[in-house]
Amino acid sequence: MIAVVLNGARTEDSPEAGTVNLLSEVITSELERSGIEVESIVLREKRIASCTGCFGCWLRTPGECLIDDDGRRVAEKAIQCNLLVYLTPVTFGGYSSELKKALDRMACSNLLPFLKKMDGEVHHPARYENHPTILALGVLPCQDVESEAIFESLVKRNSINHHAHAYSAIAHSTDTLDMVQKNVESILAQAGVTQ
Repeated sequence: MIAVVLNGARTEDSPEAGTVNLLSEVITSELERSGIEVESIVLREKRIASCTGCFGCWLRTPGECLIDDDGRRVAEKAIQCNLLVYLTPVTFGGYSSELKKALDRMACSNLLPFLKKMDGEVHHPARYENHPTILALGVLPCQDVESEAIFESLVKRNSINHHAHAYSAIAHSTDTLDMVQKNVESILAQAGVTQ
């Protein structure tokens, strides 16, 4: 089993970076202890341009973004893994700008340009057979029930769009980080990762 951990902290000295980095260490350690091969990617250290919406990944070079930067390689790793972990500060209920750029870049290159009705909704069909389980852990500066609910809903909808086999989304304030650390095994189990 292969896991890819995407660290979406915006800057090294941002208030949430320490918490996101600590979560990355805890999750990586637990996954490796379970015999899972882990690749951790600190997104702010990569050159990832924003998606331009050019549809080149659908029309000109199917499945591959026209922008040749680290975003292309992150998308390749994401579709080849079994578990995709999002670690991000929660911004207005959503992902950090670093994680959002990476996710935008993998959407069209991993999906087909067609539309089809699935379970009463219209979605793009998957380009590839492999669809990783998604585990998203969001960090908030303080408890915010509304932002937590928005984050969990966003991850659920993105997981449907990306055809994930399973997903788990948890947003916590930095003062509940100890609880997350103590319960990392159950969090991984929620995401379908068992020892």
